[in-house]
Amino acid sequence: MNTKKNNTYTQYILFSLFILISSKTWAQNNLDSLFGVWQNRQISDSIRVDAFLDYIQAGAFYSQPDSAVILLKQAYDFSENSQDTIAMIDALNMAGYNFFRMGKYPDALAKYKKGLALAEIIEDDHGAGSILMRTGYIYHDNEDLVKALQYYERSLKLFEAINDLNGIGSIYNEFGNIYKSKGDFDKSLDYYSKSIAINDSLYDDIGSAAQLSNIGLLYTDYNKFNEALDYQNRALGIYRAVSDKLGIANTLSAIGDIHHEMEAYDVAIDFYVQSSKISEEIDDIQGLAATLASISEIFSVKGKHNLALGYCNKSLMLSKQLGDLGGIEQGYDCLYENHKALGNHTKALLYLEEMLVYKDSLKTEEASAKLQQMEFAKQVLADSLLQVEKEMKIEMAHQAEVRKKDRNRNVAIGAGLFFVVLSGGLYHRWRFVKKSKIIIEKERDRSESLLLNILPSAIAEELKEKGEAAARDFELATILFSDFKGFTQKAEKLTAKELIEEINICFKAFDQICEKYGIEKIKTIGDAYMAAGGLPVPDDAAVTQTVMAALEMQSFISNRIKERKEKKQISFEMRVGIHTGPVVAGIVGIKKFQYDIWGDTVNIASRMESNGAIAKVNISQNTYDLLKDNAQFVFEPRGKIEVKGKGAMEMWFVDYSKK
Repeated sequence: MNTKKNNTYTQYILFSLFILISSKTWAQNNLDSLFGVWQNRQISDSIRVDAFLDYIQAGAFYSQPDSAVILLKQAYDFSENSQDTIAMIDALNMAGYNFFRMGKYPDALAKYKKGLALAEIIEDDHGAGSILMRTGYIYHDNEDLVKALQYYERSLKLFEAINDLNGIGSIYNEFGNIYKSKGDFDKSLDYYSKSIAINDSLYDDIGSAAQLSNIGLLYTDYNKFNEALDYQNRALGIYRAVSDKLGIANTLSAIGDIHHEMEAYDVAIDFYVQSSKISEEIDDIQGLAATLASISEIFSVKGKHNLALGYCNKSLMLSKQLGDLGGIEQGYDCLYENHKALGNHTKALLYLEEMLVYKDSLKTEEASAKLQQMEFAKQVLADSLLQVEKEMKIEMAHQAEVRKKDRNRNVAIGAGLFFVVLSGGLYHRWRFVKKSKIIIEKERDRSESLLLNILPSAIAEELKEKGEAAARDFELATILFSDFKGFTQKAEKLTAKELIEEINICFKAFDQICEKYGIEKIKTIGDAYMAAGGLPVPDDAAVTQTVMAALEMQSFISNRIKERKEKKQISFEMRVGIHTGPVVAGIVGIKKFQYDIWGDTVNIASRMESNGAIAKVNISQNTYDLLKDNAQFVFEPRGKIEVKGKGAMEMWFVDYSKK
């Protein structure tokens, strides 16, 4: 586990957010009061809409972003009707930042472009500078640091022109963040220090405290613990002076992290406990979950596993409340490690299986995030191409007009000038267009490749074309289940790393076998592997292909057992079961989606596996009836075997024919 590192990063982001929002102080923080001003038609429209924007900022903006989208549209429409351009710019700026926080980058860019155009028309340098800075956030978040810096520099010029010290300080903070991410300690420290100097000149105590904490985190990353403690204690003093409880809680936790890194565990726990009490008091669930996880890690290191379990459970509960997949995975890992240390092997393996499920979910989420980044990059590039083509059309129209007016002049000279312009300017632009289109194609291929790692190709294509994929009935699908026998007992003798590595080697081989025989992997559940033939595209050969895949999987496991026995390593034996029948298949959910199947056929296939035997492929009567005349296989009747919930069922072992 690496909880304290994650906790440090979380706090670094929280401290950065203080800088982002410190440029505007909300004099009225009472939502009812702000809403009352908005509803009061006796007050001027400009005051009403300002109060409404403050109401959104103080309420839905940070807690209900979907509602904020609707409210900000209402604020923009009201401002447009009352011809209040400044309020229109503010509404678009807030809407863009709201979409940015939701991860909807193209929507955020669209709002920012519209707001920037308005700001430039009325020469609102402050509004334009803010929008340019926030546009930089988008490119920064998508790891395009060059483009981010370009927007930050444009923003900085405007802030400097109007002597907007808050804006300048915010840009210096972003420069510090970029240099920190690139590992340039000196430049990062320099820009953080410049930002602090500006905050001090503005008597912005909270802004200064946040930057002091950023510098403390920077020193922590470089193991300069004495300097880190000095800066965090200075920040803590400021937060306490202004009674900023969130700042106090975050800084106490950051100080705990430093002592944690120094292995001064008792001191670290003292600071973590102080932080957790304040986080609980102010309902800071995210901070509390991270701090409790750090406490559990220390108790685990000290061998106090029962105490560690209590904090693991509390942190896990809060992470589930937040929907934080990373926190949930860490929580289950914590429970696994401590139950294993206490000898509670059955419980340990249960939590290990849960951890593996969430690890798979994180991989799906990362792939989805990568897809979103690629789609964003493609849209940005497409917008650039449209602009280039637009400019080219204007230039071509202009040249046509010139030729028309100068028709009586020397035709050769006119044509020559035109082609000079064309070759000197438009040719390069066309080359750019051509090259960019190749890049778009390449990015599209990469996006599709990632999507196919999540969904079957036919379903992925339907999803791209229609935006959804309907569930379907399949009259004849062949379902395969595999499971390792004695997994729990053998897993107890392996470390978590060894266990996961061995499962991964086996499942990667199964993935390749499924691809070879054209059957669809559905999912893994702990040490179980599930696949299906005959869907999402029906295939007459699916039954044969699924059985061939199952036999090859057993062959791989047999060879794997021999390899590991020669090295005196623990190996897993496997059962495989197959049943053929009707199923329903479709996508589960709208986020972190998964292609899955349902029906009694799935349950029976699972029973075929659990009633099978080591190194054998056990099939149902339905599957046997479809294969019995196939000369590639031989069958061994097992008779009727009692199946839980189904009664007695005919079963057969299947193997390759010796002929």
